[in-house]
Amino acid sequence: MPGENLTRDEARERAALLSVDGYEVSLDLRSAIGGGNGGDERDSGAGPHTFRSVTTLRFRCAEPGASSFADLIAPSVTAVSLNGRDLDPGEVFDGSQILLEDLAADNELIVDARCAYSRTGEGMHRFVDPEDGEVYLYTQYEPADARRVFANFEQPDLKAPYRFEVRAPEGWTVWSNGAGELADGVWRFAETKPISTYITCVVAGPYHYVTDTYERELPDGTRLEIPLGAMCRKGLAPHFDADDVFLVTKQGLDFFHDHVDYPYPFGKYDQAFVPEYNLGAMENPGLVTFREEFIFRGKVTQASYEGRANVILHEMAHMWFGDLVTMEWWDDLWLKESFADFMGAFSLVSATRFTDGWITFANRRKAWAYRADQLPSTHPITADIRDLQDAKLNFDGITYAKGASVLKQLVAYVGQDAFLEGARRYFKRHAYGNTRLGDLLSVLEETSGRDMAAWTRSWLQTAGVNSLTPQVLLDADGRVEELAVVQEAAESHPELRPHRVAVGLYRRTGDGALERYARAEADVDGARTVVAELAGAEAPELVLVNDDDLTYCKIRFDETSLATLRAHLGALTDPLARALCWSALWNMTRDALLPAREFVDLVLRFGGRESDIGVLQMLHAWAESALVHYAAPAWRETGGRLLAEGARRELEAAAPGSEQQLAWARFFARSAGAPGDFRLLQELLSGTVTVDGLDVDQELRWVFLEPLAAHGFADEKALAEELARDDTASGKRHQVRCLAARPSAEVKARAWEQVVESDELSNALVEATIAGFAQPSQRELLAPYAEKYFAVIERVWTERSIQIGMDVVRGLFPDLRDSPRTLDATDAWLAAHEDAAPALRRLVLEARDDLARALRGQACDAAAG
Repeated sequence: MPGENLTRDEARERAALLSVDGYEVSLDLRSAIGGGNGGDERDSGAGPHTFRSVTTLRFRCAEPGASSFADLIAPSVTAVSLNGRDLDPGEVFDGSQILLEDLAADNELIVDARCAYSRTGEGMHRFVDPEDGEVYLYTQYEPADARRVFANFEQPDLKAPYRFEVRAPEGWTVWSNGAGELADGVWRFAETKPISTYITCVVAGPYHYVTDTYERELPDGTRLEIPLGAMCRKGLAPHFDADDVFLVTKQGLDFFHDHVDYPYPFGKYDQAFVPEYNLGAMENPGLVTFREEFIFRGKVTQASYEGRANVILHEMAHMWFGDLVTMEWWDDLWLKESFADFMGAFSLVSATRFTDGWITFANRRKAWAYRADQLPSTHPITADIRDLQDAKLNFDGITYAKGASVLKQLVAYVGQDAFLEGARRYFKRHAYGNTRLGDLLSVLEETSGRDMAAWTRSWLQTAGVNSLTPQVLLDADGRVEELAVVQEAAESHPELRPHRVAVGLYRRTGDGALERYARAEADVDGARTVVAELAGAEAPELVLVNDDDLTYCKIRFDETSLATLRAHLGALTDPLARALCWSALWNMTRDALLPAREFVDLVLRFGGRESDIGVLQMLHAWAESALVHYAAPAWRETGGRLLAEGARRELEAAAPGSEQQLAWARFFARSAGAPGDFRLLQELLSGTVTVDGLDVDQELRWVFLEPLAAHGFADEKALAEELARDDTASGKRHQVRCLAARPSAEVKARAWEQVVESDELSNALVEATIAGFAQPSQRELLAPYAEKYFAVIERVWTERSIQIGMDVVRGLFPDLRDSPRTLDATDAWLAAHEDAAPALRRLVLEARDDLARALRGQACDAAAG
């Protein structure tokens, strides 16, 4: 039988053989709080903490007499029955699959198993709230962890309706995809529409639950009523702004009903904010799950509310793009994730108060895509996904943000009306089915009249990002004689693509503002394209290729434009144009074309004038990264001092109580490096010093405490006292991170042992420990762990779940030991482990590329010094 890592070929073979009629899944979760009839098979604490799962699976076989397999990852199987025939679990179950031989035309499989509660955020995750001892459960499956909760055929193209029933501890509420009722101690849920295994869901526990209703009259005159629900842990209830969640939800449902012409198909719409969640959110139809960090315990900027709204709408888009119509296999993951990312931003701007959402998209989402698209692991948007480990790693910046950027370019290419009409036909034609690339392209060709083949080859089936640079030739009168756009590609991915772009010309006005005075749209194709419409225009001080952010590319500048930005970036009045320039300058820094110290200087000179709070917070992150990774080592101390001094100046100058004030306070804490910086943080914590308008709430206290801990100004006792002030699940994560940040060899050894040598920590505490472990101020203290890292990662990958393996391999890579020696050690590991798991090698190759890029950036910065 296949192993746990199912391959595409195995899935295709099974899909050709089997079709599924339905599932009945019975879960007994009474063991979640210990004891009860559900059973707790820990046997003196030694064995796994389990629950009972009974699955009845009805399916057909196209070749009677053939053999196949069902998926199940469980500590034990009590009984297996196939078509009334009892099978020996010891013979047919190998820990991840159940062998099914001599299948009939119509089959019934019944599997009675003991499945394990998870502490890694995969399968049935069990969380104990340290604040009140309450237990909370939720499931998370993508791409293939439903098999940790019930027996199934774990692949997206074997869709089926589901009926769930759940026995839970007394006093709990249980939710699933369908509406549920409690009768005789059992929660029974309405049968779902045909959906894939990975989007089934169960949430159970003493959650705080709020309800509302969405109402709408459909074009045919019928009244649509959708019950809405939103839930969180009881401990977070005082902070839960469910009204805003419902507001965005209703606005989103209005938008999608206006544009997709297919009523929401899954009945109710619950949204659960759950603890220790690995993802941002998951699009389970009727029961969307989110990480509970979207419930804000302290003051945050509007960028945080915008980010939450975007995720709510991204998941809502999936109800159609992914849930109603689902990709056949993970190669076409973009058919759901790229569309959800694009439609999330589109609906955010069109339907909510966050009308500047495209600025965030240009500045934040595309930065993720540009980084991913320059890694050695970059891939076409339609990727080659050989197996489930490949699939797990392809939830990346290419599939999400580049795919969404390319869809934005597609809308410019075919027109918005043709794009939306294509989507409407696609849903009606393939509802509850599975699709491939060609199914979408065929409807877009119908609605737009354009041949999609060439566009598809260039944008969906090739990898890499192009650079677009303006060339300006002036005549004797100082006007534009010719303006051309030069397109370049990397040697590794030489494809030149067709780009629909806007080119903007900018000059300073009498009051010093830098504003656009001319704009032209053009189809850039090939190595050099002349924009004839701009001939005769007055000489520009700044040429912005890809003005309005229509295409996906790296923007470059001619020398005049670059000089203008160096002197007058803060005078650029249009916020989207400004965000595009910042993004371009950051790409130049990463590409070793702009010294890190110059980027830091630009942030210090012009960051305080940034009106868009999301862009400002991104600038803070980029400046920090420039200093840590791309600045010459000899300049780091100077650069750190300049950042801290600049952040303090801006903190003091910001309007009291403003979002800018909060952002600069957080950035000052992260930049702190001098005794005076730490003294101010201590005084702000004690209240002996205040900043007018700055509320040092509990979340901000932890932000201040981490640098104090990392530099030896907050010891274990101080952190324990702070936890006593904030004895919550959130407080515990903060404390764990701060404890691991302390500058002690013993502390680092303990953190390493907890993450690498033990599986006692939950996924959230693994994440917190890793975050605290790697402090830029502790490069020498971390030196011994470079060699240890390469000695353990293959074992960790083999022994731990893929989520924890990814966290360890990514999070503990010795990037702070940024020297050619570390690069050589990475190359040596790769050379010696050519037969390692491809997904593991990919992670190491990506980390190696980031390190090599950092060393190039440091050389560029050193040359500038």
